[in-house]
Parts: sequence; structure tokens; C-alpha cells
Amino acid sequence: MDQPNWNGVEFEAPDFLESELADRSPENCRFHVIPAPFEASVSYGGGTANGPAAILEASQQLEVWDGLSAPAVLGIHTTPAVNAGGTAQSVVSRIEAAVSWVAERGAVPVLLGGEHTVTLGALRALAARHERFGIVQFDAHADLRQSYEGSKLSHACVMRRALDLTCTDGLHPEIFQIGVRALSPEEVALRRERGIAHLDARALALHGIPRPLLPPDFPEKVYLTFDVDGLDPSVIRATGTPVPGGVGWHDALTLAEMALKGRTVLGFDVVELAPAEGDHASDFAAAQLVYALMGMVQRG
Repeated sequence: MDQPNWNGVEFEAPDFLESELADRSPENCRFHVIPAPFEASVSYGGGTANGPAAILEASQQLEVWDGLSAPAVLGIHTTPAVNAGGTAQSVVSRIEAAVSWVAERGAVPVLLGGEHTVTLGALRALAARHERFGIVQFDAHADLRQSYEGSKLSHACVMRRALDLTCTDGLHPEIFQIGVRALSPEEVALRRERGIAHLDARALALHGIPRPLLPPDFPEKVYLTFDVDGLDPSVIRATGTPVPGGVGWHDALTLAEMALKGRTVLGFDVVELAPAEGDHASDFAAAQLVYALMGMVQRG
């Protein structure tokens, strides 16, 4: 089961949960972890290029039982890291190829960023393969800018680029945003214009978790993208812009499970971890988040 060489660069890190898994061969694994250490457009604190390796290192300390199930029994394979050199467009294309390769084999792609721009590669791969699907986005920011600092492929524009995609049925992906608490006037206007559904951090703090969470007509197929700055900095501080007032750990897991339960999960990502020396807690929380999301996919 040869994998295309989208690597081409040195990337030293163990496989996800390598310490606990004897068989990590791709043909026997439901989850395929794709490290994408790309960083080009971060606008405050840097370091997201080191996020994938930090998550993989921290995963060696995870317990196989996640509190509700043991998703590792479905198998976890870690692919070669995507070559993050060159232009943003070339890196996004390599990520698209990597995610396509995984999806073609019926496995679940699990993308580790890197800055949030990496998500676009996964979404392009899925839009080329699927009819209407939804994107559930955890984030402190809406990421709906048309361009930022001269680039349409900035991390601040990734959801705007998602709205430009066309699925195989001619429709655009739909977005549901969770935890947002920092927007530009442009993004507020676009949300209203495009009817982008959301549960912002302030509404969550004032009114709690609504039930049901997603709109009744939200697509059955979903992709989940989790920018770790969607969490409160008390959970993960090691990120470029740790905006106060974010989603707490247990609320985040509840919200993610509600969004995914009963749906077909096309894949997910965890992005924007920027490891900081001495802050092992943030790295471990990000690894725990990845594994918790695997558990939600396992339990359906």
C-alpha cells in the first residue's frame, strides 16, 4: 500500500500513539494522521510549524481508553509529513493530494497543523469527492476575510475560501462556527449576507449549549476543523492569539460530540498549536483533543 511521496523534507516525530500501537500499517487503520507543519501567515505569535510534532510527541503519553471508548482499536496510521516548503498554494495542493489518498481508501483523514490555511487542502479534496457537506468550525476568529495582509490564502481567510468551493452537486459547503469572539466588520457583514450559522462564545457563556445544536437542514456529511484558539487560554495557551473568553474543555467536547453524532465524518483537523517551552500542558491537551475526536468518530 505505497503512499505517494508528499514528504521530501526532514520531519522527526513519532507516530501518533506509537507507544501503545503494535500495528500501524495503513491498510489496517481507520484513522490516518497527516502532519502538515505549514506556517507562513500567522499574524501575532508564531510557532505553528512545530505544532504537529508537538502533538505527536505528546500523544505518547495518552491512555488508550479515552474515558468512553478506545478508538485506537480501529487503528491509527501516521503518514509522512506534508512538505511545507514553497508557496502557500503548493503546500495546499500537497495537502489536498494527501487527504485525497487517504479518503480514496475509505479511511478518516486527521490533519495536524500548522496554521489554519492547511484546512483548505483537506476541504478541496473532499469537495472534489462529495456532494453537499457541512463544516463545523471551532475558532476564536471567523476566518472569513477576503484577504489579509495581501494574501487570500492567509489563515484569516480559510473559511472565506471554503465558501468559494463547489461540491460535486454544484453546491457550496455550509459552515457552522463555534466559539468565535473576534471578528472584523467585513466578517460580520458576510455572516449576515451568507446566513452563516454560529454559536459565538458570548452566547454560549450567557445561554449555555442549545439543543439541538446544528440547524435542522445542516448536511449529514461533516468535516470538523478545530483551531485550538477556540478553546479558552486556560485550556490551551500555546497558540498565536489566545483570546480570552473561549470554550471550556468539557463544553468543547460536548459541542463536538453533538455536532458529529449520527453524521458521516469525512475527516477533521486540529490546527494552530504553537508550542511554547515549558508548556507541556498545551501540547498534551491538543493531543488529547485529537484522540477525543477519534473517539467520537468511533462511537458514531
